[in-house]
Amino acid sequence: MIAQDIYDGETSTPMTGPKTPKWRQLADEVRRQIEDGTHPPGAALPQLKPAAEAAGVSYETMRAAYKALESEGLVRSVKRTGFVVLEAPGRRRVTRGTTIARDPARGYVFPAASRPDEPWEVHGRPFRAFVPAPVQVAAHFDISTGTETLRRRRVTSPAGEPPFQLVDTWLSPDAVVDAPQVAEPSTGPGGYLDRLEEAGHGPIAWSETVRVRMPDREEAQLLAISTAMPILETTIVGVSARTERPIEVTVRVIPGDRVELFSELQRARSARWPVTPVKPKK
Repeated sequence: MIAQDIYDGETSTPMTGPKTPKWRQLADEVRRQIEDGTHPPGAALPQLKPAAEAAGVSYETMRAAYKALESEGLVRSVKRTGFVVLEAPGRRRVTRGTTIARDPARGYVFPAASRPDEPWEVHGRPFRAFVPAPVQVAAHFDISTGTETLRRRRVTSPAGEPPFQLVDTWLSPDAVVDAPQVAEPSTGPGGYLDRLEEAGHGPIAWSETVRVRMPDREEAQLLAISTAMPILETTIVGVSARTERPIEVTVRVIPGDRVELFSELQRARSARWPVTPVKPKK
């Protein structure tokens, strides 16, 4: 059967690939067992050595199967326990618009996965401290990498769900000097952004970048995921109207199996329908 490629008008025929490797077959089988409840959430998969012997394969082949499931977010390697089945999280859609709204009670609201009036909870205690600035943050603030910089950290999720996102807000040295309350446990109504704008940095202008990367060990631990699970990282940079330099940087990371990005696509004038016929040149 010939499949039509709707993007560029070309056609292609299916290719006969190599035989499915044994580790992939085993991963598919264990995945089915997880889906049908044979291995429920919280249960440990059979230990690698006996599982490999039962399947008639090598230890490394069985381990490759488990690691494949780990990269899919189905299991997590736990020290002295083995591979443990994770609760299947719901996938959430984030509409990537360019509009920043404002809530009278909360302050500025950026594009997010939450729905109106949906309760969210904090996992653990929000953490704030002066810690060495990573390369990305130091570059925005034009300071040396490793400079002690204020970071406000929180791990949140919809109520009753596993950790959904790790959010780090970094405040520039100028921000802390001009608005000392941004370093306090409570930043007051409207949060730290209101304090910055009140201190003369408003109106703040924001830009956002999005990328996919692998988590470090600390991020994986806080989000209760495997280091083999890719994460979606969004970085929002707020620029002061007074200095025209970044005053705050917020980095949000979300496990890749928990979110999808959504955008409404618009037609340009050149893509109007019906198509205007091109008159042949005489």
